[in-house]
Amino acid sequence: MSSKRKITVAYGDGIGPEIMEATLSILEAAGAPLEYDVIEIGEQVYLKGISSGMDPSAFESLRETKVFLKSPITTPQGGGFKSLNVTTRKSFGLFANVRPCRAFSPFVRTHFPKTDMVIVRENEEDLYAGIEHRQTQEVYQTLKLISEPGSEKIIRYAFEYAKKNGRKKVTCMTKDNIMKLADGLFHKKFDEIAKEYPEIENDHKIIDIGTALIAERPEIFDVIVTLNLYGDIISDVAAQVTGSVGLGGSANVGEEVAMFEAIHGSAPDIAGMGIANPSGLLNGAVMMLVHIGMPEMAEKISNAWMKTLEDGIHTGDIYQEGLSSKKVGTKEFAQAVIDRLGQKPTKMTPVVYDKEDTEPMKITLSPKKKAKKELIGVDVFIDWDEDNRDFNVIGERLRKANVDGLQLQLITNRGVKVFPEGMRETFCTDHWRCRFKTADQNVITHDMVLALLKQIQDLGFDFIKTEHLYTFDGVRGYSLAQGE
Repeated sequence: MSSKRKITVAYGDGIGPEIMEATLSILEAAGAPLEYDVIEIGEQVYLKGISSGMDPSAFESLRETKVFLKSPITTPQGGGFKSLNVTTRKSFGLFANVRPCRAFSPFVRTHFPKTDMVIVRENEEDLYAGIEHRQTQEVYQTLKLISEPGSEKIIRYAFEYAKKNGRKKVTCMTKDNIMKLADGLFHKKFDEIAKEYPEIENDHKIIDIGTALIAERPEIFDVIVTLNLYGDIISDVAAQVTGSVGLGGSANVGEEVAMFEAIHGSAPDIAGMGIANPSGLLNGAVMMLVHIGMPEMAEKISNAWMKTLEDGIHTGDIYQEGLSSKKVGTKEFAQAVIDRLGQKPTKMTPVVYDKEDTEPMKITLSPKKKAKKELIGVDVFIDWDEDNRDFNVIGERLRKANVDGLQLQLITNRGVKVFPEGMRETFCTDHWRCRFKTADQNVITHDMVLALLKQIQDLGFDFIKTEHLYTFDGVRGYSLAQGE
């Protein structure tokens, strides 16, 4: 019986095969006890008519090995093709995207030589749910979905990661001054969970100023935890300010399966030229080795890689006249790393991994008490483009709808209150949110909502969606309108 650990490997598209061959040659030279199950993904699979970019049989490989080392892929232009990364993350519950961003100055040019941060990005929710609708001639909608368990999982992961890796601080980034419910939930869970880790410093920053600080003073950050879209953006910013996106590796971790990759794309413009930097995928492979309980092997490869940078053996993307000693291609760089296996950097701090704690982190969610949920109103969204979009006209007509006291309270357009007492300067589209509640906010029934929709239809309006207004243990579960 083989003593080797089987992993799933995909060579990908563009420069993918070149950097994968280089990475595997280093793993093999280092003596990593690995066995490879190679699967086909990417452009050629898409062109066979498989919209996910991965043959269904490939999913069986991941179920068996639970570890995926993946090169970048090319998604064909045009509609109908899904992101393979998003599909894999969601299908296997890879909720945590971990992206270390460290400066390797002066061997890789950067203005921020002290930068050493890790971005922990929520990987399954947010706008990446991909739920979109065109609702009127003028208005399109994307749903941003944030869940309490999803938020808790990624925040706990960030604190556990900090604890396991000797990190001192975790920073949460949201936009909860605007999205008070969705981003507000994430911030609230962060504050709750932070109390369980008194030994780790914590703080919160609004995502816009947080991003600016990453670009201006990245050395002040240690571990950052944030939502999906924000994490996607700031991890590229962070990788770039440390010197090169081409050096960044990435882990996508779930409860059972994990995927490791470079953060850059397939770079088809340089494919086949033998000049691509394999460092991003190699660093992803190092993260993989730590994950599967081979920290000594990860340490050996990582230190050899840093010694290669120190010795000035650089691919063209990081080559610097006067500092680099030799410009090399993909295979030559891999061979330079192989030649330095067993060596450590002397000018940069060598990597040291914990040899005792080799088990993957397990995240346990806290028990939840089910809240009392009561329906007290409904927002009815209407497509209306008549009478020069005079909000007083639509408001007076909708006031005729009344079901047992369930009647119109206000109308908004793009979130701004326009009726009653709207301002004539407010620009309106053909998409109207009409809020119906009882005067004393009594609990209502679904039958009342259905009867209300029938009245609205009889008044000649095209309702396009509804959102129910709930309270949870008496706490309002919906946002107020601007001006309400």
